[in-house]
Amino acid sequence: MSAEKPTANRPVNRRGFFCQGLRELLRPLVEAVEPVEQAIGEFSRAMGAIPAWQGSPPQPTPRWLRPPGAIAEHAFIDTCSRCGNCVRACPAQCIRIDPTAAAGNGAPYIDPEIMPCVVCDGLICMRDCPSGALVPTALGLIHMGTAIFNSHTCVRSRGQDCTICIDRCPLGASAIELRGQTVHVLEEGCIGCGVCQHACPTTPKSIVVVPRSALTG
Repeated sequence: MSAEKPTANRPVNRRGFFCQGLRELLRPLVEAVEPVEQAIGEFSRAMGAIPAWQGSPPQPTPRWLRPPGAIAEHAFIDTCSRCGNCVRACPAQCIRIDPTAAAGNGAPYIDPEIMPCVVCDGLICMRDCPSGALVPTALGLIHMGTAIFNSHTCVRSRGQDCTICIDRCPLGASAIELRGQTVHVLEEGCIGCGVCQHACPTTPKSIVVVPRSALTG
């Protein structure tokens, strides 16, 4: 289609004339690109790179740090009676239950930012659980989660000689150590108590505990 010619009664709109001509010039390119973009989108969705949901994307499931000796997450939620025995038994008062179920799905959980598990003598919470949601477990076999260290936010990256996370760990060298100038978490020894996260002086925390349910699904 050619651009409309001006008449004596119609002034020349140079900008419109130019835009119309440019659209006509680019039309073959746009028509060629659109099928390619559609094909790439379909391929990406098939490969899982682009979610194929409609509307709002699904929200990630919150993961909660459970008390020591907790069984697998889904079984824990179903088995726990919410009696509060573990909360009352904990000498550190780190175990919490939210009666509104907004936190922890209403089941016992630990927030290391408020108070971590101190791995008390006897691990009383496991002994006092009547439902079987917490199972008496040897210290070395407890798996609440695993600490993850971020060297970029650690004050050691700015030349400060901080070893608070190492010094406070109740498991000591079996769970965390200094290798050269870098903090190193030993995954096989870390039980995920959260003491290191609680003690870390940086904001955001340079070491945080990832709950077991987030690691194992």
